[in-house]
Amino acid sequence: MTAGTSLIHGTTGATRPATTAEHELAALQREHGRPLFALLLRLCDGDRQRAEDLVQETLVRAWQHPEALHADDFDSVRPWLLTVARRLAIDARRARQARPPEIGDAITEDARVTGDHAERAAAMLDVREAVKTLTPAHRDVLILVYFRGASVAEAARTLGIPPGTVKSRAYYALRALRRVLPGYAADLH
Repeated sequence: MTAGTSLIHGTTGATRPATTAEHELAALQREHGRPLFALLLRLCDGDRQRAEDLVQETLVRAWQHPEALHADDFDSVRPWLLTVARRLAIDARRARQARPPEIGDAITEDARVTGDHAERAAAMLDVREAVKTLTPAHRDVLILVYFRGASVAEAARTLGIPPGTVKSRAYYALRALRRVLPGYAADLH
């Protein structure tokens, strides 16, 4: 290996000598990387990942157009790089605006939030055990009204008791459950 070459690691893990183009690309990164990143960070509204991606894309464009890097018409390649970076940022913004927004990990305002399956299963077991502590009369009303979705009138007909008694028993059943299940009190209103 000569004094002017370095080693590049490929995807296979093998080491090979770096080419002149790779040296030039690395030199461009060192010399112009920070100003490119600063411009792109502003153009990407502070999205560091997108700005970094666009810096890399700008440098790839420079690598694809070596004639621009070696033109004698200008003293520095930086204005050309900044123009390419700006155009890439504009194109990326237009592409994002043309397609639906990405949700990612964010939860939308109207999304239904549910706990995980294990949490729900554990809560169901807790409630079942707590319901077993109720008197049979309270348990029957609670099961009909809250677990099977019967109306007060339907529960009254099924149990053969007045609607007022259904309401009263449901109230006292929930009150008893709140005492037995203090961690679930907010869910029992």
